Amino acid sequence: MRVIGVDEFGGPEVLREFDVPEVHAGPGQVRIDVRAAAVNPTDTMTRSGARADFLKDFDPPHVPGMDAAGVIDEVGEGVDQFALGDEVMAIVLPRGTQGGYSSSLVVPAASVAPMPQGTSFVEACTLPMNGLTAVLALDLLDLPVGSTLGVTGAAGAFGGYVVQLAKIRGLRVIADASEADEQLVRSLGADVVIPRGDDVAQKFLAECPGGLDAIADGSLQAPLLLEALRDGGQLAVVRGWNEPNDRNIAVHPVWVRDYVEEAEKLAELGRHVETGAVTLRVAGTFPAAKASGAHRALEAGGTRGRFVLEF
Repeated sequence: MRVIGVDEFGGPEVLREFDVPEVHAGPGQVRIDVRAAAVNPTDTMTRSGARADFLKDFDPPHVPGMDAAGVIDEVGEGVDQFALGDEVMAIVLPRGTQGGYSSSLVVPAASVAPMPQGTSFVEACTLPMNGLTAVLALDLLDLPVGSTLGVTGAAGAFGGYVVQLAKIRGLRVIADASEADEQLVRSLGADVVIPRGDDVAQKFLAECPGGLDAIADGSLQAPLLLEALRDGGQLAVVRGWNEPNDRNIAVHPVWVRDYVEEAEKLAELGRHVETGAVTLRVAGTFPAAKASGAHRALEAGGTRGRFVLEF
């Protein structure tokens, strides 16, 4: 089978095709004939070697990719919720040749959900990883209806899903955005949009003088955000920041691996897409063999939505 990966770390140019042995579904697993795989910032870390410590126990090629969509072509023992031919989306934890950039992928059935009706493979593959990360952040915060949530990086994939899912949960959302992205973030449902920047905490406080109940930080600004929270508030952060503070602020590191086998939560995200409450954003598509171009485009910055590789 064909995979796109690396046998040496480096820039986008090190991505190339490999032929690896065919995989088969074991008990509790399904095999997916992959039609599309989303390209995320974490994929560039697999390619560059930033995640080398996590990959040291696996032989190359190392295959990136945490999202895929396609057609089930093999069902393992004990799996009765899926059948051959089902169109599905899946979240993947990359391990060696096990990654989303693959023509054929075996994953636990608990990592798979039906594609939202009315969506394409390209659209559906952009949902699992970022959508589940947003769900996890909101589940950790567990805010009551009417609470005020700040969102940074709201124009990005994670931040955009947080805004939309927070509104579904009945929260008031204050989100940051550049001038160019203000209308986009408003369209996602933010109640108030403030300019992004290093002074974002002061801007949050100008809109909520008593301090926010919580912040979901998608822009990796965590140390700058604490002062925008009320005493006893909460901060959900991606990529693991968790420094002590003296204001009883609860910091929740958000690791999507904790939700990698939450099929019902993934299916619920799909249902929100079907109702229009959650929107899917595709920045562009590339043939899988041109994955290096997708990585260059992602690292150039300024995109909204996800690039997608088509198999």
